[in-house]
Amino acid sequence: MTAKIIDGKRIASEILSELTERVARLKETHGITPGLAAVLVGDDPGSQVYVRNKTRTCQNIGMAAETINLPQTASQKEIVATVQDLNRDARFHGILVQLPLPDGIDESAVLQTVDPDKDVDGLHPVSLGRLMAGHPVFVPATPLGIQQLLLRTGCDPEGKHIVILGRSTIVSKPLALLLVRKEPGANATITMCHTRTRNLAELTRQADVLVVSTGRPRWVTADMVKDGAVVIDVGINRIEDSTAKRGTRLVGDVDFDGVREKASAITPVPGGVGPMTVAMVVSSTVQAAERTAAPTGR
Repeated sequence: MTAKIIDGKRIASEILSELTERVARLKETHGITPGLAAVLVGDDPGSQVYVRNKTRTCQNIGMAAETINLPQTASQKEIVATVQDLNRDARFHGILVQLPLPDGIDESAVLQTVDPDKDVDGLHPVSLGRLMAGHPVFVPATPLGIQQLLLRTGCDPEGKHIVILGRSTIVSKPLALLLVRKEPGANATITMCHTRTRNLAELTRQADVLVVSTGRPRWVTADMVKDGAVVIDVGINRIEDSTAKRGTRLVGDVDFDGVREKASAITPVPGGVGPMTVAMVVSSTVQAAERTAAPTGR
C-alpha cells in the first residue's frame, strides 16, 4: 500500500476561493472590507515568512492586511500598547501576534491583551474556554485546518479513534476538544499521548487517524502506524541535507517515506498542514468581519 498524498495546498486554495466570494459579499452588501493586523516582533526569518504568507493571502482575496513591525528590543509594555491600539482600530477585524516572541516577553500576557472578538488565532484564554465549554467563536488555526483536511478528503472524524501525539496548547489540546464535540465533523474518540508516554507505539498503532505534533524530526516510524491509517503530520523541522541547494531541507515529525507505505493517506511537509493554517486564519478574520455586519448579541 502506498498512501494517498493529502494536498493541503489544493484544499487551502479551494477554501480561499470560497472566502473570496464571502469577502466580495461583505463589501457589496455592507461596505465592509475584512482586515487582519499582524504584530511581528524582531527579525526572525521564519516568522517573517509566516506573516508575509498570511498578509499576502489576505490581500489576494480582497482583504486588507497590515504588518506592524516592532524591533527585537521592544519592551512588553510597547508590545501590549500596540495590541491595545489595534483592539480599538475598526479597520481590523482580526489580530494575530506572531509567535515566538523574544526572550523576556511574557507571551501569555501579550496574548491576553488581544480583544477576544478579534482573536482569530484562537489563543486567548476566553477563546480556549469557549472551546472547552462547547461554544467556540474562534478555534486555533492549525486544529481547525486539520479538521478541514479530514473532512475535505472524505475522512469524517465521526466514530473514528483519533490518536493525537503531542500536548501543546496551540495544536494538540484544542484539536482534542474540537474533534470530540457532539456535532457533525467531530464525534471522534480521542486518545492523547506524548513522547513520555509508556508503550507509546501500542497506542499509536490503534489510531484510525494519527496526528503527530512532537517537534522531533521524522520521529514517528512505520512500525508505529496501523495499516491503512490516515496520518496528519503537523511538524516542521529544518535538517541538514548536503544534496539540497541550501544545505538544509524541511521535514515533518513523521518518517514520510517509511510511513507512506503503510498509511492510506498522509500529509506531506511542506504542503500539508501549513497552507491550511494560513487559510484558517484568513477564514476566521472573514468570520469576525461577518459578525460585525450581523451581530449575534453575545
